Amino acid sequence: MDPLQSVLIKQLAIRETEGARRFLKEDQHGSIDFTSNDYLGLARSPELFKAIKQRLNTIDFKSNGSTGSRLLSGNSNYAEQIENKLAGIFKSEAALIFNSGYTANLGVLSSLPQRGDTILYDELAHACMKDGARLSLAKRFNFRHNDLNDLESKLKLATGKIFIAVESIYSMDGDQCPLKDLVTLSEKYGASIILDEAHSTGVLGSNGAGLAVSLGLEEKIAIRIYTFGKGMGIHGACVAGSTILKDYLINFARPFIYTTALPPHSLVSIECAFDFLVQNLSLQQLLHKKIDHFIHELKSVGETSTSMSSIQSILIGGNERTKRMAEALQQKGFDVRPIVSPTVSKGTERLRVCLHTFNSNEEISNLIQALSALKLF
Repeated sequence: MDPLQSVLIKQLAIRETEGARRFLKEDQHGSIDFTSNDYLGLARSPELFKAIKQRLNTIDFKSNGSTGSRLLSGNSNYAEQIENKLAGIFKSEAALIFNSGYTANLGVLSSLPQRGDTILYDELAHACMKDGARLSLAKRFNFRHNDLNDLESKLKLATGKIFIAVESIYSMDGDQCPLKDLVTLSEKYGASIILDEAHSTGVLGSNGAGLAVSLGLEEKIAIRIYTFGKGMGIHGACVAGSTILKDYLINFARPFIYTTALPPHSLVSIECAFDFLVQNLSLQQLLHKKIDHFIHELKSVGETSTSMSSIQSILIGGNERTKRMAEALQQKGFDVRPIVSPTVSKGTERLRVCLHTFNSNEEISNLIQALSALKLF
């Protein structure tokens, strides 16, 4: 056997024994969606689908794909128009489109901090922020989740330019960053905040502009990353900030420089999704009513939630037990997926429940009862 194959088989076997081996699964057709990030239902919206199709017919695109990176043949006046539109929505001087939130975070964290600088990141920050920090020449340290005292103890020891990397809403527990207090602390030490708004884009703020804008803090945060593949129901991402930041990333962010640009269809989808949301801002209120209903029903079975967002977690513990609980719910028609280690720390394996505008109150109530029947509370 090829020596490489032997190594790969061995590593997969280890994952298997730990109950951590990953497999691709088809969508749970016919099941009630409590797992996707389509919080506002835009990914499944026939009205948005129609709007994108109609808009495509009004623009004379020359190709099906972008044909190259933005710095070669992949740029267009239309792409720059969309960036100007996004800058207006996110109340920033400028915006730069990336192919995904993952590559946007990679680009920012790998290129901005320099040798001798310090990156301090929340221990529960997404993998893309950690990967970006690893690619940087700066020193990097984590701090306890949402613990500003622990962060300050590390700020006192930091050298060079300091970057603090956090998320608006954390993807596993759904809890919110203490952003106002974080801004105050960052100003005390002259640190720059890198804020990933992935799970707040579309869901919070005027016109879906996220947490920072909803709190009036956009001018206090140097770098904000917005992802469109969750609440906005489409694909792509952007970095919002100053014009100088945009120019710097164009020149130094390798995931931007060396990647084929998004195709025309994706740019049209971005434009149409935000236009659609502006015309249907009631979706935000509807989503928060669904979240309130989930929390109310949780209280009815004697439990509380630490999250006020679309993401709700039920801690189980143990990979195999967590997967069994998910399978039991799936058999009852609820599409709920297990989150197991190493995605989360051992002992914190959980069921991740995502709430959506299209989940009926009855479906939410039935899910709570099914969870209770499994004696998970």
